[in-house]
Amino acid sequence: MDVYAPESSFSVGKSPLQDGNTCLQSTTETVGLGEGSPKSERSNDMFRDDIFGESPAGVRKSGKGDSITVENSDLNDNWDDAEGYYGYRFGEILEGRYEIIASHGKGVFSTVVRAKDLKTKSGDPEEVAIKIIRNNETMYKAGLEELVILKKLVGADPENRRHCVRFLSTFKYRNHLCLVFESLHMNLREVLKKFGRNIGLKLTAVRAYAKQLFIALKHLKNCGVLHCDIKPDNMLVNEAKNVLKLCDFGNAMFAGKNEITPYLVSRFYRAPEIILGLTYDHPLDIWSVGCCLYELYTGKVLFPGPTNNDMLRLHMELKGPFPKKMLRKGAFTDQHFDQDLNFLSTEEDPVTKKAIKRLIVNIKPKDFGTLITGSPGDDPKMVANFKDLMEKVFFLDPEKRLNVSQALSHPFITGK
Repeated sequence: MDVYAPESSFSVGKSPLQDGNTCLQSTTETVGLGEGSPKSERSNDMFRDDIFGESPAGVRKSGKGDSITVENSDLNDNWDDAEGYYGYRFGEILEGRYEIIASHGKGVFSTVVRAKDLKTKSGDPEEVAIKIIRNNETMYKAGLEELVILKKLVGADPENRRHCVRFLSTFKYRNHLCLVFESLHMNLREVLKKFGRNIGLKLTAVRAYAKQLFIALKHLKNCGVLHCDIKPDNMLVNEAKNVLKLCDFGNAMFAGKNEITPYLVSRFYRAPEIILGLTYDHPLDIWSVGCCLYELYTGKVLFPGPTNNDMLRLHMELKGPFPKKMLRKGAFTDQHFDQDLNFLSTEEDPVTKKAIKRLIVNIKPKDFGTLITGSPGDDPKMVANFKDLMEKVFFLDPEKRLNVSQALSHPFITGK
């Protein structure tokens, strides 16, 4: 199943007939399962760093914005702002080679710019994206760790067939580590906004993207890498929108004994084992991909929990209670469950505004079919296969979750 087939072109948007009710979801605190608006994720969550930031790729052209030099008493770094972000200028040439032409936004770790390669060789892209890591010790160290992973991924994919954004080179400029990548057209968050706001994309497009995502995950697994931040913002597509690449390896790590933290992965895409404080491995990325595929097809966030506690409640609303053996192993289980392993929902008292814990028992699982109804024109067999794939991805127990090889041979992906 390691075969790579270039995707033929396809349209991503559903037909206007299906756009019957595109009223925007209000972002209330108690949003139901499968009904979240993508806008309701707050950006103050830890570990959020999109390679293309919050602003749509390629929209913010030269003009006002981040491209200012900041005066500073220390002459050595008067080109940095107070937080260590580089204050670039449009038209500035980095490393005597890359001319900055546009802003791609800002993340926790870096600023990303689009640049013209003035020394391009034949076969090389004329435009690149450059991630300028913030100038401080922690960020620089994180950047070096990302670099090790990028080199491993690109070295193991010499023919550029594994659907990970192409890492081209690295250099140091004015005390900033800079990472150079191929520049792609837009991310899937923007594709959803443009073509599938609140109604999602065609199932044929979702299938093509799913296959390419699973090829990327297989490559990561072969290289022993966990992405740890898969979400629509971190998937880029080309101008024809038929080729997808996974990007932003700023939170990626090698599989093995990793630090237990309840804030790894952007919250809506965060697997239950992370929230409960269990050891984690490749299944955490499979869970995130499942969340993304649901969102691509429906235009809605599957688990729009404003807190980790809400996320667990929504996970159980879909799949029923957690296996007791999972709960017994979790380092953070006692934050969300009582001694008898009953779930304690943390809610706000409407009068006092204080947090109160409410015992919730007998949570019944939902049939995934009730969340995915299918759209006019979709092949019923493909819809049934999609539901089956989703059921197998969303196992609460990571050991029972569909693995990437099983995903690539699933009828939804193979069409058989």
